[in-house]
Amino acid sequence: MSAQTEPADDAVLQDEPARYDVVETATPFRSERVIDVRTDVVRMPNGDTAQRDVVVHPGAVGIIALDDDDRVLLVRQYRHAVGHFCWEPPAGLLDERGENPLAAARRELFEEAHVEAGRWDVLVDGFTSPGMTDEAVRVYLARDVGSAPGERHEGEHEEADMPTRWVPLDHAVDAVLAGQLHNPMAVMGLLATAQARRDGFARIRPADAPWPQMSDWPGSRAAHT
Repeated sequence: MSAQTEPADDAVLQDEPARYDVVETATPFRSERVIDVRTDVVRMPNGDTAQRDVVVHPGAVGIIALDDDDRVLLVRQYRHAVGHFCWEPPAGLLDERGENPLAAARRELFEEAHVEAGRWDVLVDGFTSPGMTDEAVRVYLARDVGSAPGERHEGEHEEADMPTRWVPLDHAVDAVLAGQLHNPMAVMGLLATAQARRDGFARIRPADAPWPQMSDWPGSRAAHT
């Protein structure tokens, strides 16, 4: 094995867009609802080819709503694939063509918790499972929160019965570290909020920060739409 030079400890640490050549592709499954499954034959750097299955996903947004008492808002939702009731931040799909992610986040906070927020920032971006899906998520931090005016949104199916709970941030973080919470947006959002709080949220990004992973990254998100 050839030796590789390790970058300096203070070098920029950043994921980089890349795309191996796809020599053949097909979409054997289309749900006509949320996901497709695409099969690519990918040429590796050494010239070999390998088949890779990709769950094509429209992306999603989540919201960590933080009140003046350092409590975060969580909702409990049934998740059939894993057979759990999961405590999660309010969240939703980006399945409306052209919808602004921040507008989607505002809508989901209202629909799932009947809450509105006066201040919005970007907390963290992520790929939920990059070994198998192109799903990209953005988690916002919402502050200056309060009950929304008007009638409460009536959900359906799993969303028809979603209890909400305001939880002290430190308690929620303890639950993550104890293995009691599993939703990826809850884990990344709660831990990021706790870390960002240490310097008064000085390093978080504005609500309109670029999100290239949902626009010009080298995946095939456009194939889904």
